[in-house]
Amino acid sequence: MLVNRQRLEQIEAVTLAPYALRSDASRGRRHHEHEPSYRTAFQRDRDRIIHAAAFRRLEYKTQVFVNDEGDYYRTRLTHTLEVAQIGRTLARALALNEDLVEAVCLAHDLGHPPFGHAGESVLNRLTQEHGGFNHNHQSYRIVTNLEQRYPGWPGLNLTYETLDAIAKHESEYDISQYAGLDEATRGSMEAQIANVSDELAYNAHDLDDGLLSGLIVPDQLKALEIWRMLCDQLHWSGSSLDEITRHLFVRELIGMQVDDVLTQTMKNLTQLNPQSPQDVQNYSANIVAHSDHFIQMNRALKRFLYENMYYHFRVIRMQKRAEQFIQQIFESYIAEPRQLPPEYQSQLANSDSYRVVADYIACMTDRSALLEYRRLFDPLMRP
Repeated sequence: MLVNRQRLEQIEAVTLAPYALRSDASRGRRHHEHEPSYRTAFQRDRDRIIHAAAFRRLEYKTQVFVNDEGDYYRTRLTHTLEVAQIGRTLARALALNEDLVEAVCLAHDLGHPPFGHAGESVLNRLTQEHGGFNHNHQSYRIVTNLEQRYPGWPGLNLTYETLDAIAKHESEYDISQYAGLDEATRGSMEAQIANVSDELAYNAHDLDDGLLSGLIVPDQLKALEIWRMLCDQLHWSGSSLDEITRHLFVRELIGMQVDDVLTQTMKNLTQLNPQSPQDVQNYSANIVAHSDHFIQMNRALKRFLYENMYYHFRVIRMQKRAEQFIQQIFESYIAEPRQLPPEYQSQLANSDSYRVVADYIACMTDRSALLEYRRLFDPLMRP
């Protein structure tokens, strides 16, 4: 039996909640296309993101540890896949559009430059008088303009709903105005799931990488209520973790967080009783959320990670080295733009050179940035 797009849309109609976004109710795309026979509009969006060059490059971009630090730490790609997995779990349990959630989760970090937040920070500083740089803006620009895969338009020509959800994945940056969206409205339930899944994933998995690397040891975590809760639930009172026990702790942490989000979100839904996606977006607060208790515990965990992992001297050394690489590459291109590849040189006539250089560097992976640095500055390296 073949299940075509119409049948998939019918399944959505009878299985999704009234406040979920449905494929057959999509406002469409900026450039008209006939939708495929065996995929919904949001499934097509997801597939286009997966096949984008920017998505493949995430494999060699830093999450916390630079790629050459070891093979078993998260990269930006593995983080993205973990966010998507958590997002799908939440969407399925809440009867929301799983395909849309997956598309947004897969796209949320496309704009990250090499070397993680260190690369983002230095690009933002170097372009401060030319619009600045942040990865959320860049992710949106990639899917709407920078990816070149189709003869009739720039970008991936995603549905308006997916673009809105990517733009509303705001964290500390608000790009609604940049994207031409109503700043007074919130993201859809699907966009809110992507936000929560991202934070949930990086807190748990950065802790896992910190324990794996030895930057964090269990005795340091005893001050955290959430760690003590995990120890009680797992009946564990040791001082060192073997690999199996570490995995057990991380799984339990993620499970606790998911359970809390689902419980609190259902309480919020019962209180609001939304009957459409618009009811959710017009509400004054996010519906998908943690309980107050978990919000406080997660803030404490995040502070701990900043103090003991992100600001650990080994991580800071990696970041400062990365900042020097990026800054010197950037300044070299600005001083002589003819060093840029032809496809970027061709943009200089109609675009700010600082933005063109930032776009070129942002698309690099960690290792391609290091190779470019050697080509520019190593006298023994062939250009």
